[in-house]
Amino acid sequence: MEVRILDARIHEWGLPDYQTAGSAAIDLFACLDTTIEVDPQAPAVLIPSGIALSFDDFSFAGLVLPRSGQGHKRGLVLGNSTGLIDPDYTGEILISTWNRNPPGSDPILIQPGERIAQMIFVPVIRPAFTVVDSFSRSTARAAGGFGSTGA
Repeated sequence: MEVRILDARIHEWGLPDYQTAGSAAIDLFACLDTTIEVDPQAPAVLIPSGIALSFDDFSFAGLVLPRSGQGHKRGLVLGNSTGLIDPDYTGEILISTWNRNPPGSDPILIQPGERIAQMIFVPVIRPAFTVVDSFSRSTARAAGGFGSTGA
């Protein structure tokens, strides 16, 4: 995979990498010029990551996820829950940040260079669809869902 560094500070902060031998995802930095405030329950704020990727392989994609400590300790999560980076997208990775804390809470301060999200790479399966009037196989769970099997 090729990575373009769009913000030179990434060289100082650290190139995209896994923080430990067992890390499943790379951390993404907040490439900001100044500290910003993300107010509780306000609309999500897009923050540049300073990088762009070229997958060169359409069999996997990137998922941008919140960092668990940021979400649990500070309430900083993603405005879109999970960000999908399609393998044909080559623009800058943007991080949709949202302050999930209740109104009246303090804003979350995001510093330039702070690790605010992470990206994991996952395989993509793209089946071909065949339109049918009825399925060739049936299961015991043809309908239901949304808790239909009980608590």
